[in-house]
Amino acid sequence: MPYPPKRVLSLDGPKIFTGFDTLEDHTVVISDGIIDAVVPRDQIGSGIDKVDLGGGLLAPGFLDLQVNGGGGAFFNGSPDLHTLETISNTHRCYGTTALLPTLISGTSETLTAAIAAVRTAIGNKMPGIVGVHLEGPYINAHRRGIHAKEHIASINSDVAELLASLEVGTTLVTVAPECVPKGLIRQLTDHGVCIAIGHSNATYEEASIALAEGAQGFTHLFNAMTPLKSREPGCVGAALDDETSWFGIIADGYHVHPATLRVALSAKTSGKAILISDAMPATKCNMSTFDWNGETIHVDDGRCTTIDGTLAGSTLTLRDAIVYVIENLNLSLEEALRMASTYPAEAIGRQDEFGYVRKGNHANLVLLDERLNVIETWVEGDRFQSRNPGGV
Repeated sequence: MPYPPKRVLSLDGPKIFTGFDTLEDHTVVISDGIIDAVVPRDQIGSGIDKVDLGGGLLAPGFLDLQVNGGGGAFFNGSPDLHTLETISNTHRCYGTTALLPTLISGTSETLTAAIAAVRTAIGNKMPGIVGVHLEGPYINAHRRGIHAKEHIASINSDVAELLASLEVGTTLVTVAPECVPKGLIRQLTDHGVCIAIGHSNATYEEASIALAEGAQGFTHLFNAMTPLKSREPGCVGAALDDETSWFGIIADGYHVHPATLRVALSAKTSGKAILISDAMPATKCNMSTFDWNGETIHVDDGRCTTIDGTLAGSTLTLRDAIVYVIENLNLSLEEALRMASTYPAEAIGRQDEFGYVRKGNHANLVLLDERLNVIETWVEGDRFQSRNPGGV
């Protein structure tokens, strides 16, 4: 539980990574859950409660755009407030202070319940819930992965009204553009819905048309989409070639080879590659199996698969992904942190709230030690100790 909130306070002690650069001998001033200033330590006057955080690195809290579960909870299994709270609490212990709970293709009743639960959670100011990611059911059956074939559906204007009905927070929808009627992507984006291309058999040309119509990104690049070939660039080619769209990557060593990720990062416009977890219920809990649509998913050394070996999400947290890309992609700490905070905030157009430590942004922060273990987090100015201090 958070400590009792204080109206105005300053966080002192650690270095501060702002999203731009790293500052020493500075302090973060928070007022009513919003960052009021980032100033040199010697400029803090009297009348402000000072919180000494000791050492470490204070950075923008992580923002995860694709979270199916965690701590034993599965959004598809129970799209309700208790599940959302469990998922948020689990990932917050590892630095994620904002997330989009993600619904894999399901029934229309499950979809409606998921949107309603997220709407209520945001209305109740549940820490960490800032929208919803609907990963399907408007995808291509040939690239469905673990999505149940019977739940894959066509999309029309009536469905579009439901997708745009959250009205608060962010709605991100993954679609296969070759399965979407012309003009519908623009209709959704005009109503504030973010569109990502994924689970798609689209050609390069089809993906490019979807981008021109308003699609903004690509869901888990390389996985469940047409690959890059010499004469058929596919979805991957469109993602790497386009300068304005973003793509998410699952950096767990199972979904994509590190050399492939290095090539993708080299090819893509700076600031457009983001880390996602695609976390499943086995994340940070002792589960060797879990159920999905009547099928048993096996968990072995962090790898989630069906009986035939199909990958079924991950057990990542964004903290794990940050460590992976630093160690395997030769990225700097600062760039890895941006990929987990600044870039996803920009991807969904919420960089004025999240992703930076600067005046006016929400006080969503993570304190890391020298091994990048999470010591504590701050969400809207409320302080949360990690349940797992000093360890991963």
